[in-house]
Amino acid sequence: MPEPAHALAELASLLRAERSVISPHVVDPRGSAALGLLAASGERSAQSPGEYALVVESVREGYLLHYASGRVVAGPDRDLELLAGDYLYALGLERLAALGDLEAVRELSDLISLAAQVHDTARPAERAAREAAALWLASATAIATGSGEAHDRAKASLRAGAPEAAAELWRAAELAAAQGGIEGRLGEAAFSIDFRPTHLT
Repeated sequence: MPEPAHALAELASLLRAERSVISPHVVDPRGSAALGLLAASGERSAQSPGEYALVVESVREGYLLHYASGRVVAGPDRDLELLAGDYLYALGLERLAALGDLEAVRELSDLISLAAQVHDTARPAERAAREAAALWLASATAIATGSGEAHDRAKASLRAGAPEAAAELWRAAELAAAQGGIEGRLGEAAFSIDFRPTHLT
């Protein structure tokens, strides 16, 4: 079982070994696996922390290939980036389903659909980036600790386009992290994706 901190290296090895159309574009990983570490740090993920970290970082890589730049896959044309992103979404969800964690599968499915909504609307770029970052932090925390009413309400606010959704998601993540004793991991993950709570005020 891989160590959670090695999730990106494990993902790169997995993609290279598959010898798919994506494999030639796999690079030595750049960046942090802090979101995977956050998801792996709670009681819900304690039985398979390395697998949870790999799942979350697979989906994160898929997200980055759709909306930014990958850390593990680089260099393909735009069509292949989107194909690789979709594949990584499916890979993460498939591996998570194999763990039998249907609640976390729903959480990541919601994350994927809500991220698409955030990026595909007429939101200003700064607001979209803030909402997407808050969504990632709240979702990774929910995978680690379990979803609660505050988290579900915050996702509903985001789905409805409410301007306060990012702040609600962050508050829900803070509450769940405090209850689960993983505040440090949440802070590290927030720093890794350049999310500053002060930007919400």
